[in-house]
Amino acid sequence: MKRVSSPAKEARIAGAFYVLSFASAIPIEALVSGRALYLAGLVPVLCFAVATLILYRIFVPVSRGLSVLAAFSNLLGLAFEAVEWQPHKINVAMAFHGIFCLLIAFLILQSIFLPRALSALMALAGLAWLITVSPQRALLPHVFAQVVGFASEGAFMLWLLAKGLNAAKWHEQSAAHPLILEKDTQNIQR
Repeated sequence: MKRVSSPAKEARIAGAFYVLSFASAIPIEALVSGRALYLAGLVPVLCFAVATLILYRIFVPVSRGLSVLAAFSNLLGLAFEAVEWQPHKINVAMAFHGIFCLLIAFLILQSIFLPRALSALMALAGLAWLITVSPQRALLPHVFAQVVGFASEGAFMLWLLAKGLNAAKWHEQSAAHPLILEKDTQNIQR
């Protein structure tokens, strides 16, 4: 499958789905209840799944393995979110999302096409989300962690939406790994 648009445009599209995921989740949680909440809750999950798959493609030139691991972690978390699985009131979906954010932070740090400050923000978000996995343990740290998580991850989302990425640097980094991208292209075409 050939890239249908520039990497910068794909990053902006990922940002749009990322923002849409968060922006749709808040009113759905506040305004919808019962069975409709479950069905409406699939909208942010699907939006975030699209953003995750686009981010996978964006970070393949940095590290195919870590990009796969990040995408898998988030998609698994989204699956748990979709079925609302929280054994013993532990938010398993948030645990996988925290891992996703930490892996994205590392991928950003290793990339040459995104500002390194975004790496620190995503690492903060990942740690914050891991704190929220079991909110009954400590309420104040949970609320603080949510604020930090939303603010930090929100900055990354908005950066993607507004700025995308440095396409020239993305192409430079992808040129260093042509076999990785060629393999991905061949696997997608099958």
